[in-house]
Amino acid sequence: MDFTPSEKTLQYRKQLIAFMREHIEPIEADYHKENRRLNGDANWREWQVPPAVEALKAKAKAAGLWNLFLPDEKLGAGLSTLEYAPLAEVMGHSLLAPEIFNCNAPDTGNMEVLYHFGSDAQREQWLTPLLNGDIRSVFCMTEPDVASSDATNMQARIVADGDEVVITGRKWWSTGLGHPNAKFAIVMGLTDPDAAKHQRHSMVIVPLDTPGVTIERMLPAFGEYDAPYGHGEVLFDQVRVPKTNVIGNLGDGFKIAQGRLGPGRIHHCMRAIGAAEKALQLFMRRGQERIAFGKPLLQLNGNLERVADMRIAIDQARLLTFYAAWKIDQVGAMKALAEISAIKVVAPNVLQQVVDEAIQLFGGAGMSHDTPLTGLFAMARALRIADGPDAVHRNTIAKVELAKYREA
Repeated sequence: MDFTPSEKTLQYRKQLIAFMREHIEPIEADYHKENRRLNGDANWREWQVPPAVEALKAKAKAAGLWNLFLPDEKLGAGLSTLEYAPLAEVMGHSLLAPEIFNCNAPDTGNMEVLYHFGSDAQREQWLTPLLNGDIRSVFCMTEPDVASSDATNMQARIVADGDEVVITGRKWWSTGLGHPNAKFAIVMGLTDPDAAKHQRHSMVIVPLDTPGVTIERMLPAFGEYDAPYGHGEVLFDQVRVPKTNVIGNLGDGFKIAQGRLGPGRIHHCMRAIGAAEKALQLFMRRGQERIAFGKPLLQLNGNLERVADMRIAIDQARLLTFYAAWKIDQVGAMKALAEISAIKVVAPNVLQQVVDEAIQLFGGAGMSHDTPLTGLFAMARALRIADGPDAVHRNTIAKVELAKYREA
């Protein structure tokens, strides 16, 4: 196996770094201040997107730094999972950057679902405006009344009724549900409880203005509502949509989900690694500039050893993620489950560890909005739950390992 970046990756990476330094880094602190001013005390139904976002998106699109995640040369950059991974890492240095390049979750996953599994009509109506950055989307999977760590527990119903399907149930932690440009959700629910375990569920496109869809609230994470995106709780009360809104066939939900989550987890993990690099940079800068007891902080209390430990952990996580990306490209996500689960455990934990050390070095400033560290910490902690908690991924790895042992 060879993890040497391709020429396309190197060129895009160079362009991304230059764009972020010139256009994103200089305004990011002001963007977050403006976002808090616009949305801090506002009801989520009144959230606004700071004007800088659309202006930056237009610049990114004009520069050809757009939809880089999509493995299609006409619609995206035509990169493999491994080729895209270093670009996701670059974007991870900024909480704002992924949206600017139209490479942010959950839209990337939804675009991949529609690209790989959607009908021509679904692609025309929903994928095209997503690819253009004109609208945003939501993915509704997690439910409040069941243990969502076992996705087969989902109880929200998607039932055929003539030429329609009827959606009934409640979802929560649906990221992006509060965004003013969110127009539809891909909803996953139970269709046939008597079918085989992984053939019971379906995915369906539900426009958010459909009668019976009620967005009840946004959920705070660590006291923050993550405006203008939000993580919402939504009720589907006898919601009817045409059967043509079903993605694939009824019962294909889990097959589609595995196709969606595999590359998506690479994206998440590489962004986490990029965020860890950002936190380490902040740690180094603070440690060199801040003086205590007559010495720079880096020279005190084992901080140099901490730098070494963080560098080792980040580089290990990156190589493991590259390996998982390479294996997805070689044999597909379904045959790389253990590797995907491994990075899903490792990368967010490394990010959490590095950010925690940086917060400790910054002291009170590290817990404020004066640094991006609280946002990065929340990202790390959320990722250890999103797309499956650590314990579930460890269980997957152990099952694969046990199967090897039994075969041997």
